[in-house]
Amino acid sequence: MRECGASMLADADAVVPVPLHPRRHYERGFNQAADLAQHLGPPLLPMLKRVKYTRSQIELPKQERSENVRDAFAFVGRQPSGSLRVVVLVDDVSTTGATLDACARVLKAAGVAEVRALTAARVVSEPR
Repeated sequence: MRECGASMLADADAVVPVPLHPRRHYERGFNQAADLAQHLGPPLLPMLKRVKYTRSQIELPKQERSENVRDAFAFVGRQPSGSLRVVVLVDDVSTTGATLDACARVLKAAGVAEVRALTAARVVSEPR
């Protein structure tokens, strides 16, 4: 991820992992996005928390995924200072981008100037 995403990370001020809900984190025992993010170079800042337990996105059809994660995330910590302009949101897999979009909206509303996304995998499906 660090090599393939070098251009995304080059001038980033921080990486922000997509958080798990505490219940899911307890069940799984780790957050794969945080594990990936800690190896990317820029400082890891846990600026988001998951405040709503949602169904797994993989269980849902495309049209229901945005609604599933609506209001599921909240900003934590201090508002970004002028020195925090670019953050890279990190997740393991992107299918429709609904989770990344929901997280990016929270970060932008908190004052982050630019939010980029970097994932380990992207699901691509063939047109039917």
